Formats: sequence, structure tokens, C-alpha cells
Amino acid sequence: MPKIESQVKTVSQNNLDRIRGVFSSQEIRRVGTGTTTRKTVSKVFWFAEEDEEKRIMIQPINSNYIPTGNKKQVTRDELIENYLPEPEFYVQSVYPKMRELNETIDQADKFREKGEIFSAEYQYDTALAVDVENVRANFGIGLTYLARGETDKADNILSRLINLEGAYEEEHKHLFNDFGISLRKNKMIKQSIEYYQRAEELSKGDDNLYLNMARVYLDAKDIPHVLEYLGKALSLSPNNEIAHKFLDWMQSANMINKNQAQALLSGAGSDGQQQPDALSDEIAAKPEDDDQ
Repeated sequence: MPKIESQVKTVSQNNLDRIRGVFSSQEIRRVGTGTTTRKTVSKVFWFAEEDEEKRIMIQPINSNYIPTGNKKQVTRDELIENYLPEPEFYVQSVYPKMRELNETIDQADKFREKGEIFSAEYQYDTALAVDVENVRANFGIGLTYLARGETDKADNILSRLINLEGAYEEEHKHLFNDFGISLRKNKMIKQSIEYYQRAEELSKGDDNLYLNMARVYLDAKDIPHVLEYLGKALSLSPNNEIAHKFLDWMQSANMINKNQAQALLSGAGSDGQQQPDALSDEIAAKPEDDDQ
């Protein structure tokens, strides 16, 4: 056991001695049927990385030596007990491929930011050929399709992103927001709602996410849902300036009346907890049914 612990530490790539490297596990499979059944043992490689909060996430490595797919969390004890360090494989094969992939995506991002959409698309395609589930590359090529108005292609990318939990992690928040805005600008309302609903499933609560959802439902002319998500945003951040301006604008546009706005505001208590009774029927009422 001390030998394994020592190997784990040699995999660390920074001064804080965090774990970062490749590990392997054994997977037993049964091949054949009946009397011809036999067991085979295969080695599965994983990329492991420890974050600032001491959480260790592992991710399978594909045939192109790239960590890909959904991550899962393990403890240090589980890693030491169930996985074998593979430092040479990491240094010689995985790390160079990871660096090459990141450089390709960086180049693609630069092309996209300069408006060189076709060059960007080529680089993103190159990256996706190595790792079809790469979050940055999928967001990037999706944004290039939306920039050209190719909504069918963007819809295909959206279907992939919705199934990638990594797309909703904090490190990809900027790309997530850009993609959501581009969906709205391309009038892909149904897709936008599906996109944000998936984010809501994986979110612990985000007032900016709720405001984006309110905007999408406004585009869909679904006022009850607009108010629902404005209420959620205000329940997390009662003094949210954008949410208040949103409500003021809806009043000025005769979409809601003062009673509806007040009911929503009173539903967001100072402690940040929504008070359901305060919302009552005022919010659910249709604006055109109210006397202004």
C-alpha cells in the first residue's frame, strides 16, 4: 500500500501535490454463451484530476488517448485501492494528445472570434474527430453553425450538448451563455427552452439561468412561465436589478399589471426564500383579463 501511495504522488503535476494523471482498472467480461462462456480481463484507462476542493474526478480515456465522457467522483482511498497509476502512459501518450487537442481548439476559438468561421469550423472538426464529446469543441462548432444561420446543424450539436453534463460546469459558463443567446437570436425557441431546462436539472440554483429562461419564455409569449422564472430569480436574489427592470418593462408594455408585479416581488422574501402563498392567483392571471 505505501508503494501505491508513493506512485499516486508522483503523478501530481503541481506544487500543491494534487493528483493529476492516468490510472487503470481491470474489467472482467464474459464472452460467448453456454459451455463456450469464458472470462476475459481488459484494462480500462482513466484520467484522474483533483480540484481545489480536494475532489477527485475520473474520466475514461478513449482510443485516441483523450479523456472523454462524463466524469465520476472517487475518494483518494478508492483511487488507491481500485486503480493502478500509469505515469509513463500519461507522460508519453495521454498528456501530449491532450495538449495537442487543446491547441487545436484554442486556434479554432481564435478564428471564430475573428469572424473566420470556415477556418474555425475546420479546426473544431479536427478536434471532434479526436474527441466527439469535447465540450469546448461542440460549443464552438455549434456557435459557428448559428453564426451562419445553419439551424439544422446547430440543432444536431444541441442534441449532443444536452447529453453532456460537462457542458453545464462552471468552467464552460461563458460558452454556455453564448450558445443560449445565439439560439434565441436564431429564433430557435423550442430548442432554447429544452437547452435551459436541461441546465436547470443540473443546476443548484442560478439567478442568471432563471433570467435567461424568462427571456426565452417571453419570446415564446408564455407569460406565466416568464413570471415563474422571474420569481425564481428574485427568490435567490431579491435585489436583482435586471429582474426588477424586466418587471418594470413588462408593466410598461402592458403585459402585466401592478398587482401581478407586486405579487411576484412580495414572493421573494428578504431571506431569499420564495413564499408560495404570496404569488397566488395574481401571477397566474392573464394580463389581458386585468383592469389596468
